[in-house]
Amino acid sequence: MIKNYFKIAFRNLLRNKGFSFINIVGLAIGMASALLILLWIKNEVSYDQFHVKKDRIYEAWNRAAFSGELQCWNTTPKVLARTLEKDFPEVEQSVRVNWPSSILFTIGEKKLTVKGNMVDSNFLQVFSFPLIKGNAQNVLKDQHSIVLTETLAKKIFGEEDAMGKVIKLDNKDNVTVSGIVTDPPANTRFKFEYLLPYSYFRLQGGDDENWGNNSIRTYVLLKPNASLASVNEKLKTLKPRYDKTEPKWEMFIYPLKRWRLYSSFTNGVEDNDGRIEFVRLFAIIAGFILLIACINFMNLSTARSEKRAKEVGIRKVVGAQKGSLIGQFIGESILMAFLAGIIAIIIVAITIPAFNRLVNETVALNLTSISAWLAGLAFIIFTGLLAGSYPAFFLSSFQPVKVLKGTFKKAHALVTPRKVLVVLQFTFAIVLIICTIIVKQQIDYAKDRQTGYDKNNLVYHFMTGDIAKNYDLIKNELLGSGIASSITKTSSPLTESWSDGWGQEWEGKDPNDKTDFYRYTEDGGLGVTAGLQFVMGRDIDLKQFPTDSTAMIINESALKVMKFKDPIGKIVKDNGVEWHIVGVIKDFILTSPYEPTRPMLIAGPKTKWLNAMLVKLNDKNTTASNLKRAETIFKKYNPEYPFDYKFVDEEYALKFEDEKRIGTLAGIFSALTIIISCLGLFGLATYMAENRIKEIGVRKVLGASVSGITTLLSKDFLKLVFVSFVVAAPIAWWAMHSWLKDYPYHVEIKWWIFALAGLLSILIAIVTVSYQAIKAAVANPVKSLRTE
Repeated sequence: MIKNYFKIAFRNLLRNKGFSFINIVGLAIGMASALLILLWIKNEVSYDQFHVKKDRIYEAWNRAAFSGELQCWNTTPKVLARTLEKDFPEVEQSVRVNWPSSILFTIGEKKLTVKGNMVDSNFLQVFSFPLIKGNAQNVLKDQHSIVLTETLAKKIFGEEDAMGKVIKLDNKDNVTVSGIVTDPPANTRFKFEYLLPYSYFRLQGGDDENWGNNSIRTYVLLKPNASLASVNEKLKTLKPRYDKTEPKWEMFIYPLKRWRLYSSFTNGVEDNDGRIEFVRLFAIIAGFILLIACINFMNLSTARSEKRAKEVGIRKVVGAQKGSLIGQFIGESILMAFLAGIIAIIIVAITIPAFNRLVNETVALNLTSISAWLAGLAFIIFTGLLAGSYPAFFLSSFQPVKVLKGTFKKAHALVTPRKVLVVLQFTFAIVLIICTIIVKQQIDYAKDRQTGYDKNNLVYHFMTGDIAKNYDLIKNELLGSGIASSITKTSSPLTESWSDGWGQEWEGKDPNDKTDFYRYTEDGGLGVTAGLQFVMGRDIDLKQFPTDSTAMIINESALKVMKFKDPIGKIVKDNGVEWHIVGVIKDFILTSPYEPTRPMLIAGPKTKWLNAMLVKLNDKNTTASNLKRAETIFKKYNPEYPFDYKFVDEEYALKFEDEKRIGTLAGIFSALTIIISCLGLFGLATYMAENRIKEIGVRKVLGASVSGITTLLSKDFLKLVFVSFVVAAPIAWWAMHSWLKDYPYHVEIKWWIFALAGLLSILIAIVTVSYQAIKAAVANPVKSLRTE
């Protein structure tokens, strides 16, 4: 019986090659698209879920009111970790992890810059990064020890045993390799090539016990059966107990399982608007793309019902039960899904490198895992069942008497399942078209926003190695040789905020004011170097005004907060220094181009917190020439370090990457949805033309024109596309309105976007259907009527 079913299924595939091709290709594209998205979702939900103690690991967060809103952030005081271990019996261990930093490694004649973290010595006891060599209990105990990843150890020492080898860090300190750790997996927040002990960080002067300095991440391992609610309740009063200036400041710990997807808060409460939104969105997209591919199968199978009606009738007459017929037709759909699945896996294997570059993740198709093959088989069977369920029940329900008497007719009802399915297909396609257009508009809208400074020919270089010591020599040579027109030192790149704070004092300040200011530092000349626009006063200039080491520039947003009528010369106390305002600049975008600009304080070099060298290249020379000559100067005064410059305009462009990624993915999946939908529409149009070939012949004999017949054959499909647009427009508006509301600076949704999407979908449908309609309309009626 089963052999007979397979034989019939293969014969049907070969007998109807065109329809089989459309079905299999449509299913393959849909399955491949869904599979790629599902692999991405699997990667997202598995982030940091490999840690053995994951159910007991938490991250420390702060919650306090600033700028009129209850805010949450996950940088903490360095003193917190040991305080938690001392004051909370529920805490088993606490771990500090500093921000990733690049360090120059020197091993003999070999030099390379490596990125890693400084961590407490119990880091490898809390987090599950298995050691290949070394003991997790003591591998980071010595302040001059270092742990390397397996890849880095091989890169440095080749096949030699790295254990016990000595590495010089930043041409200063020698450390000894005490452990080799497996490379961190791609799906973790911890991206490191080396681990240094926190005691080394302390040796460099990086540690402090200031409860107001939130500059490090703190992780907590609770004891088994410890109550999260109880710990968080006690944490509310921890900081006020040690820092009397902040009576309403709270702390809480946040579970590892929610780090990746849910770490988003509004007014102090988790808002469920984090990365999980993207996971849900693309899960819906994957489901709909697969559903649309299955709809093609359903529509074409039911459209061909007349051709299989007699087969069903005869089988029922000779004793076939409805259940066996359902099994036969579902078996055929599973067979087609299996063939489509093979093609889909090939497509995924070919496209996954490009997909990884697009989503900026490392998604893998593991073809060596038995569980992966079982999951793939289940996916194929599910697709086959989904695609074949409706046709199976539809075909098996034919009454043999009506079929064999020739009284079986197709339904011409106003609403039929087939029409509903076509409408569903194009509804989703139109929604994606509208969303793609609006996302692109939002990106362009933010890109066109004035940054407030001149990004052209502007580069920066971190103060690595001997640059700080030889800064004046480097600056003078760059300016003297005509490579640069202006140079200044800054606390951070012009596109990033490394510091913010509150508690500043000024004349007339409201005691209840808790405004949070961006903090920035320069050593003079930032205005001319970056092209800042002054509305009052001047730039910091140490040569002309020696007291400018304590000078300060504020932006217009800060001026509104401080409410000075004449700010020049006013004193602002911050970090124990009395700064005098010398200028006011127009707001410029320091962080997100989608957010309103914030109050900003640009201080002189009194604090000596200067980490980057900002260089305005001379536009009279070519950029390549400037950089080549600049490299020679940097190598002259900082020979041990690479010339690692970055363009400010390129760094600024990275701020649009997430939105561009969403827009690109939406565009790709829109195109795939349209392709799959058009394949189904083409198949239905082909079958319709075949079924009405004699009607077309009669109409032509009676004088019908080619355009009239083409219109007759196309209008029913165009009506369905129009209905799809009517359904899709409000859905797309709601989806994009919900997405845009998270951006304070966003585009307005215009009516013409919907008109364009509707027109585009109708044109696509016309092109798809018209080929078969015109082909049928121009056919010789003699051939179609010959058998009558």
